[in-house]
Amino acid sequence: MFAERFDKEIGSKYGIVPGSRENSLYNALWVAQALLRKGSAKIADKRMLLFTNEDDPFGNLKGVIKVDMMRTTLQRAKDAQDLGIAIELLPLSRPDDEFNVSLFYTDLLGLEGDDLAQFKALVGERFEDLKDQLRKRMFKKRRVRRLRFVIFNGLSIELNTYALIRPTNPGTITWLDSMTNLPLTTERSFICADTAAIIQEPVKRFQSYKNENVMFSVDELSEVKRVSTGHLRLLGFKPLSCLKDYHNLKPATFAFPSDEEMIGSTCLFVALHRSMVRLKRFAVAFYGNSSHPQLVALVAQDEITTPSGQVEPPGMHLIYLPYSDDIRHVEELHTDPNSVPHATDDQIKKASALVRRIDLKDFSVCQFANPALQRHYAVLQALALDEDEMPEIKDETLPDEEGMARPGIVKALEEFKLSVYGENYEEDDAKTDGKAEPSRKRKANAMKEYSNYDWSDLADNGKLKDLTVVELKYYLAAHNIPVTGKKEALISRILTHMGK
Repeated sequence: MFAERFDKEIGSKYGIVPGSRENSLYNALWVAQALLRKGSAKIADKRMLLFTNEDDPFGNLKGVIKVDMMRTTLQRAKDAQDLGIAIELLPLSRPDDEFNVSLFYTDLLGLEGDDLAQFKALVGERFEDLKDQLRKRMFKKRRVRRLRFVIFNGLSIELNTYALIRPTNPGTITWLDSMTNLPLTTERSFICADTAAIIQEPVKRFQSYKNENVMFSVDELSEVKRVSTGHLRLLGFKPLSCLKDYHNLKPATFAFPSDEEMIGSTCLFVALHRSMVRLKRFAVAFYGNSSHPQLVALVAQDEITTPSGQVEPPGMHLIYLPYSDDIRHVEELHTDPNSVPHATDDQIKKASALVRRIDLKDFSVCQFANPALQRHYAVLQALALDEDEMPEIKDETLPDEEGMARPGIVKALEEFKLSVYGENYEEDDAKTDGKAEPSRKRKANAMKEYSNYDWSDLADNGKLKDLTVVELKYYLAAHNIPVTGKKEALISRILTHMGK
């Protein structure tokens, strides 16, 4: 209802009409606030994005009407912000006319001082970030599956599981017919090896036992292999100290109770969750399907909140425990433990200072996009829009060279290198560079010997094969061509380079 009214009555209007009390900006803020009223600000981010090239929406008005409409619009924006709804401005500058945010939107956004200067400087970056976000695949937080958690015989609770972080993969490939462009379907048929007839009956398996073949149907075989019912069955509890970091071999799943089918699941889950947090225990349970049964650990997580809202929700993380042969024992690199080098206190101090300098503040894996996926979607965009050039992709995983060149980081890095290599580490670098000197001498010698041969004549008359491998390498080294391989390979490279 609100969305339709916004499109028809509000979103289609442009600016404030002179001589009218109709305030389209006020109405837009009111409708957006009504749409975002549902849901708690603790579990969702609520934002309004204002795209406009009009830096003074009330510029056509004068006198008391203008003051009154500005006051009511600013109050409406403040009411929305008090409800936890953030308002973001994305100004669109017109040709030969720079967007002046100070005319009206400074008061609406509450910008002043350094915030105002920073806003003007980052306007271009905000549009680039928005464009990159649109190319990313957004996933709604949806339930992965519903589980039945069996506490003991006769007592079960219902859990919903969620995948918090998963790698984003390209969409599945759909094979199309080259003529009709329709999706292809795959069919499989079994043919008898003796009669070449298509087998219509279901395929059966057999197992040799005492010189006889015992036949099994597909249903019987799946029933024999059934180890787990697919439910989550509690086995017991262990101290959190027994759970090691290397036990977490793949992304965990977040579990939260649900009362949709089993009333009282939330109450029992809360009691179990509080006891596990208080006693510092984790639950060991049996889980899995018939093809992949395994043990899992249920680790209770307490709620973490800040004045701005919830940071971590209460619930349990379902960690998939490894099998015994999945854990590899650390190999002994040195037979004598005393011969293993250890860092000194000064080296540890310098290394800690360097790590603190280059530590990323408020780091999140969601801040960085997969460059391979970005390129994949950019190619799809270019094909779909019939673009001649592919959009430029920004690789956010590359090192920040400008940031690493800051004086504080350079100083911490030099102090760390000095503590590890000592004062003569530059001399060591010089010695390393000196190893390249024989290479330059060899190339100079190859250039000298190269001029003693008429390579074009040798190639035309087929006499390259009469030269030795060392002589053939004179040509290759003089032209920076690889010199490895047998004699035939060297001759082939020379002829290819000469275009013969």
